Amino acid sequence: MATRQYPLHDLAQSINGIVLDVDGVLTDGKIIYGSDGSEYKHFHVQDGGSLKLLAAQGVALAIITGRSSSIVQRRAEELGIVHVSQGADDKASALDQLIAEGFPAKNLCAIGDDLQDLQLFQHPAVTLTATVANAHPTVLSKAQFVTQREGGSGVIVELGELILRAQQRWPFD
Repeated sequence: MATRQYPLHDLAQSINGIVLDVDGVLTDGKIIYGSDGSEYKHFHVQDGGSLKLLAAQGVALAIITGRSSSIVQRRAEELGIVHVSQGADDKASALDQLIAEGFPAKNLCAIGDDLQDLQLFQHPAVTLTATVANAHPTVLSKAQFVTQREGGSGVIVELGELILRAQQRWPFD
């Protein structure tokens, strides 16, 4: 039986939570190590503003990343994101755990850029799959929404506007 394809607007209209990858989505995917062993990541300020806007409009936010980093925890805290799973080898299981802890269990958007993020794309709670312009080719082929911007360049600006406009909650018209 074929899966029914829904228009992007209809999918975005139903979203009540977003699951975010970090490296390659919220950052440009580059990991910089200092000579003292410090790790550096670059986050785009527009992503932060858009994530705060989404949260203020009632969209739940979660981070699921395959790596572990105190920088990610700090950024999540700055943005008020309480649902965070780091070091996730199995991102679908990590989402199941976040759902068990109170994250919404349906109508989620997952945004990722690499092969391990496809685990989230196949999760039954995910109804909208999104990726960035410079994602892995396989991820690009599986995503329902592809941002014009590359990872780390404010991609949540586009995703947030898509969702909030579809829900008629875009506050800037």
